[in-house]
Amino acid sequence: MTVKREDVLAALKDITDPVSGSDIVAAGIVRALNVDDAGNTRFVLEIDPAKAEAMESVRAEAEARTRALEGVGSVSVVMTAHATPKSPPDLKPRKKAEPQGPQKIPGVAHIVAIASGKGGVGKSTVSANLACALAAEGKRVGLLDADVYGPSQPRMLGVSGRPASPDGKTILPLRNHGVTMMSLGLMVNEGQAVVWRGPMLIGALQQMLMQVQWGELDVLLVDLPPGTGDVGMTLAQKAQIDGAVIVSTPQDVALIDARKGIDMFNQLGTPILGMIENMSTHICSNCGHEEHIFGHGGVAREAETIGAPLLGEIPLHLDIRTAADGGAPIVVSNPDSPQAKAFRDIALKLVAMGVV
Repeated sequence: MTVKREDVLAALKDITDPVSGSDIVAAGIVRALNVDDAGNTRFVLEIDPAKAEAMESVRAEAEARTRALEGVGSVSVVMTAHATPKSPPDLKPRKKAEPQGPQKIPGVAHIVAIASGKGGVGKSTVSANLACALAAEGKRVGLLDADVYGPSQPRMLGVSGRPASPDGKTILPLRNHGVTMMSLGLMVNEGQAVVWRGPMLIGALQQMLMQVQWGELDVLLVDLPPGTGDVGMTLAQKAQIDGAVIVSTPQDVALIDARKGIDMFNQLGTPILGMIENMSTHICSNCGHEEHIFGHGGVAREAETIGAPLLGEIPLHLDIRTAADGGAPIVVSNPDSPQAKAFRDIALKLVAMGVV
């Protein structure tokens, strides 16, 4: 019989919080508890950062008690720190700690972020097709779906099932169409909202970067969420990124937000590898009339302004959408089509730049 969420909570109530003296459930430090249909169990212990060393034994006991339950699958227990001070801050000047710089992910030669200023411009569709196009060129490709609030790569790459964890720490990614993929969408039930604050997002991203067994990769593409929030900033600060590719539609509203994304990477010292104009043009399948629904050339002008190349223009086409919804991007399902060629040409440009 599969373990239930209530069973896990009951087991955790036997563990005492050394700070408050009550059990860890009553103390409110057990967060984001999730038990899937296979009994795989994940939760977070939100702690005072000053008590991290003392709380490690609590984390270990929580993991051990959960593993001992009948019907439990894999178990993942992660500590994250809240920043609520219990006393007035010490305002005396003190020597600043040396910041920890970006880290190299073992086995990963290059990291490229795929970003946009706003949602709805097709960034995830571009990411999936570029990953498959690079794999078709013989590259060892990974794709990290870091769009934690709206993960779509499992659907686009036709991947389902839960990632395994042989030791409770290392996560084994899934693979399809020649692409090694990891997504938070594989960790939660379909339709379940990820209701997390910044520290939990940062912790999840660090886990997916450093605890996933990526293997030997020529490039890891990171599909970032829209905007200039925690995830994009954390990626640039924690991992050695070769650069970012900005995706936008040609309309002014999208370009306004794309400029903010570009400015974020500039502030973080991440080079802009180029821009992609998505939904650039539409050709009627009945009469062949070409129409620029969202305008045309706006991304090319923006790329020229910032001194970055225009990597390509992707048409607005029904086949691109249906292929992604069907779990086989257009590069895989119809590789000889003009739409697939547009993605392949961009992939070849990235290879020529030496970032893949």
